[in-house]
Amino acid sequence: MKKAALMLIILGCLAGLSFGQNGNIGLGIILGEPTGLSAKYWTGKTTAFDAGAAWSFVNGGTFLQLHGDFLFHNFDIFKVDTGKMALYYGFGGRVKFADQTIVSIRVPIGISYQFEKTAIDLFLEVVPMLDVIPATEVGIGGGAGFRYYF
Repeated sequence: MKKAALMLIILGCLAGLSFGQNGNIGLGIILGEPTGLSAKYWTGKTTAFDAGAAWSFVNGGTFLQLHGDFLFHNFDIFKVDTGKMALYYGFGGRVKFADQTIVSIRVPIGISYQFEKTAIDLFLEVVPMLDVIPATEVGIGGGAGFRYYF
């Protein structure tokens, strides 16, 4: 509950900082398993790189995860009255630093909403993963978050 309240306070503060998504670099927070920082760099109108640094403290273990993806956005699927909503999908990689280092292939799929009058986007994603080092294993991750653009 405290995390949700903190997120709403941060969103409210950031909403007043800017009008319109002027920049192509976004920084924010992703909540899920793991939870951490999120960044996005738009390379075109429908393509972007995203990256994250996230931590987990559940199930008696602690680990750091770094990931990066190349994303494609389809803005034609969802029609909204204000702002823009997209289905996005892509591919990328992850390195998980736990008891042993794990390297994975990621395939993120999600939806994002870009506000019309503020430089904030919200996103929700599911990420199937294939661990390739040290052993082959299938997993899934996901999260919800926001980014402020400048």
